[in-house]
Amino acid sequence: MRPHVVAIAVTDATPTFELAVPCEVFGTDRSDIVDPWYELRMCGDTTRPLRTSAGLRIHTPYGFDDLLDADTVLVAALARATQLAPPAHLVEVLREAHKRGKRIISICTGAYVLAAAGLLTGRTATTHWMNAGDFAHRFPDVDFTPAALYTDEGDILTSAGTGSAIDLCLHLVRQDHGAAVANEVARRMVVPPHREGGQSQYTRPMARAERSDELAPVLNWAQERLHEQLTVPQLARVASLGERTFARRFKERLGITPLQWLLQQRVRLAQELLESTDEPVETIARRTGFGTAANLRYHFGRVTTVSPQTYRHVFRHRAAQQNRLASTSAG
Repeated sequence: MRPHVVAIAVTDATPTFELAVPCEVFGTDRSDIVDPWYELRMCGDTTRPLRTSAGLRIHTPYGFDDLLDADTVLVAALARATQLAPPAHLVEVLREAHKRGKRIISICTGAYVLAAAGLLTGRTATTHWMNAGDFAHRFPDVDFTPAALYTDEGDILTSAGTGSAIDLCLHLVRQDHGAAVANEVARRMVVPPHREGGQSQYTRPMARAERSDELAPVLNWAQERLHEQLTVPQLARVASLGERTFARRFKERLGITPLQWLLQQRVRLAQELLESTDEPVETIARRTGFGTAANLRYHFGRVTTVSPQTYRHVFRHRAAQQNRLASTSAG
């Protein structure tokens, strides 16, 4: 079975962090988790040297035409000059990649190139909140959602700025290999496997008392006790805050209420157990704090739009297909 090829379209003076994230997620050998892992290819203008915004030299042994050989095409963030005038050849290649059914991703301001290629017309998309007004003005036919950390339209996905590149890349791993694998990659990167809320929580300065690390201890405490019947007063006590203050700060930092966060964490744990164990739904319901299979089915369906049984079947079917392909390739 050949690896899934992720090809990054790199332009000169690209922001360093936004380029480093997909390199870390897809370019690091993680064949001890999934074999084969992804194959990463750097594609750019091969006629001249390219550097990041920090001056680091970028080795791009592949050209833009090689993007067409990839399974996933990823457009890295752009310098301002490139946002306003993206390479014409790159724009044409992206259009052709879309015609061929490639999965196309943009990181941060890479959305400008996708929009210039007409790939975002009538679609939901996002980019860094600092570019919200400019992007919406330049591309009025795009359903721009400035609050989202990332958007997923199936074949086209976009991320907001900087740190949200991690959210989108882990989302892709979750799509391709399941929640358990994405969680393990996140653990090795020492980042949350999934952040709640949107980038609107970052669009204004936060007071010192509202730093994200303030809630980290109570979030970790709760994640270890999802099987228990947790309440907001309990969480507030663990955070050493009054209940109203805790609820307010939680909503400000994560964009959702504590109870909404607990529900989503329980559903994600249920997904992982459905993927990685043969435990019956009733057992998974108890382990995830839903109590009964009926409660699990109700809340799981609301969040994922499918039943636990359907989710398990689809995931197992996909895994079986991959195994068959691997066996065929080996033979």
